[in-house]
Amino acid sequence: MIRNRIAAFAAAAAAASLLLTACNGTGGDTSAAGSVLANLSFGSGTAEKNDAAPGTGDWATRPGKPASEPVAKKWVQLSASRAGDLNPVVVNGAGFTLYRFDKDTADPSKSNCAGECATTWPPVLVAPGGKIFIDGVNKSDVGVVKRDDGNLQVTIGGWPVYRFSKDLEPGDTNGQGVGGTWFGVTPDGQKAGAADDEQEQGEGGSGSPATSVTLSDETDFGDPSEGLAGSGCQNVGRDDSASSLQASGTLKIWSEKDCEGESKVVQGNIADLSTIGFDDTISSVFLG
Repeated sequence: MIRNRIAAFAAAAAAASLLLTACNGTGGDTSAAGSVLANLSFGSGTAEKNDAAPGTGDWATRPGKPASEPVAKKWVQLSASRAGDLNPVVVNGAGFTLYRFDKDTADPSKSNCAGECATTWPPVLVAPGGKIFIDGVNKSDVGVVKRDDGNLQVTIGGWPVYRFSKDLEPGDTNGQGVGGTWFGVTPDGQKAGAADDEQEQGEGGSGSPATSVTLSDETDFGDPSEGLAGSGCQNVGRDDSASSLQASGTLKIWSEKDCEGESKVVQGNIADLSTIGFDDTISSVFLG
């Protein structure tokens, strides 16, 4: 009889644990993330409306930098908003755009961005026992996942979310479409503006990120030309000279060096850059 009672208790405890994890949609280390999510508190509305302390949470994280101090992990705000051409997109309590990464997974939740990647794309972190303010985002779509470094990263629709190090002002969307794998995240975890980006002009390219590009000074790929290869931001050798480009995949082109200024996501070959308003305009590209 005692043995049967012990077995029944163990089964009930296991079922309760699974139910907690399933309800909150967390993945990765589900035992840890599910337990932490149960200890987090949620506030309806913005941090300001909930009288969050100045200099804490999203307000304590410097633009473009990771949330490294404990005070910066006390709370996170998730607000459905508009940033640039992205509508809707989720922004944090300081108004900075949040992104998702195609190389992550949502079921189960798993971040595949660490090391140098996590410096460029700081993960949105919250401390155990912290608070998440939800403003236009359904609580059922919000979760957390334990990263390999032990930190807890917020998820939306199962997708781990990040900021971008080159977004230096609230409302910036410089990370949109980078490498063909980074997109603003919608309130339900989808790609913000993805339909528009996927319709950019281009022929002969795949949907994967391009790791090389040939820029030609003349339309229809005429000489002279120059090639760029690798990953990350690449400055062109002849500034503001390209009138056509060739690439096997998706890349982002920029009007200023160091991937700043005006930008556009393109895919495949473009015989005449004037058709997308970028003739003699490219100063840098983002590959990989």
